[in-house]
Amino acid sequence: MFQQQNQQLVIGKISEILDATDSTYADKLTQILDGAKRIFIAGAGRSKLVGNFFAMRLVHSGYDVSVVGEIVTPSIKAGDLLVIISGSGETEQLIAFTKSAKKVGANIVLISSRASSTIGDMADGVFQVGKQELYGKVVGMPMGTVFELSTLCFLEAIVSHMIWEKGIPEEIMRERHANLE
Repeated sequence: MFQQQNQQLVIGKISEILDATDSTYADKLTQILDGAKRIFIAGAGRSKLVGNFFAMRLVHSGYDVSVVGEIVTPSIKAGDLLVIISGSGETEQLIAFTKSAKKVGANIVLISSRASSTIGDMADGVFQVGKQELYGKVVGMPMGTVFELSTLCFLEAIVSHMIWEKGIPEEIMRERHANLE
């Protein structure tokens, strides 16, 4: 019984956040991703893990993607896209990445729980997952869990939208999946 209540709490909160997220984001973000020469994904902590999920799905979908901070990540250049995942939009390390990318002429997108922030003010686009007022303290979902899980679901839905709209068969995605695991 208790576990079922917790599952319903998590599912209910994620649904509330996603229901409050702009329904036009799928097309807008897909268009931005399609317009980039290369895509770089950055986040910190658990948001970085969400970014890793997203990066993998983008690779499966045929995009040229790198995760910031990996030893094989190339330098970002003009025409590239930096996608920052940050609930607050105020993480110092991610602010530094944003400044560096902006300096070389890369485009920047922030995925956040806030419409306005230091990174958001520098970004070319902000995709606010849910509404800020929905992110109050949730007992049982501490320390950013609501943002991270909602963003993971949001980004998976974006990928679902892309592969549906582009008609990318799962067999093609499987061919792009890592085979040295």
